[in-house]
Amino acid sequence: MAQAASKTCEICISASGSQYCLECEQYFCENCKIFHKRQKGTNNHQFQSSSDVIPEGKSKCLDHKEDLSFLCNTCNVAVCSSCVTGSHKGHAFSKLMDSMSQMKEKNKKVLRRKVQEITQNMKKMEEGLKAFDVKVGVVVKAITEEGTKIKDMIDKCIAQMIASVKDQSRTEKDKLRKIIADTKLDLKAGSDLDKKIYELDKTRNDGKLLQSLQTLTDDIAKLTIEPLPEFPNVQYTVKSATDNDIKQLFGTFKIR
Repeated sequence: MAQAASKTCEICISASGSQYCLECEQYFCENCKIFHKRQKGTNNHQFQSSSDVIPEGKSKCLDHKEDLSFLCNTCNVAVCSSCVTGSHKGHAFSKLMDSMSQMKEKNKKVLRRKVQEITQNMKKMEEGLKAFDVKVGVVVKAITEEGTKIKDMIDKCIAQMIASVKDQSRTEKDKLRKIIADTKLDLKAGSDLDKKIYELDKTRNDGKLLQSLQTLTDDIAKLTIEPLPEFPNVQYTVKSATDNDIKQLFGTFKIR
């Protein structure tokens, strides 16, 4: 990456070229930039800091020393015009710039779709966890109400059963939290790939960018979307009993 301190204004040839005109592809000092922006034909030109400028550097064909201008779709490699009529003769070709633009757009769409799906799945899992908590609360309340009727006899049994419900439900919730945590990692991975796409958008279009885009395409393809888990259910079944059979006064609950 070029550094502002190493560039000189190409207009006045004296001050530091701290600004770079994207249309003219020239370095400007602050004063020359202001003058440039005041001109009728150049007032819409866009500037960026020269420290962010990526130097132009078209890759050359190793065999012919020519610019890599095409993508051999048959071999999936960048080639020059001589390669088209030479070792790659008869293959299918497309313009390198067009191929990279299409690849960029495809990567953005695929990643956007996957991130959106992961986000929706995570939301559904969080909602499922809340709903499960509500069901657990209903069961706890049912057990408590049933135990109140025979409180003097079964205080200890109530405490044990509620503890059992909460313990088993905690295990199920831990499983769901683990899935949510893994999904958040997938979402983080998707976000990181999105940042890479943003960074590559600022990269000069050359053979090196093609390799980066191909690598990014593979990374996006590896981004997995785990299926939604089957959410556990919990219910309590009341079972009547006599005073002489305290334990049988309580029904059973299931978490599945």
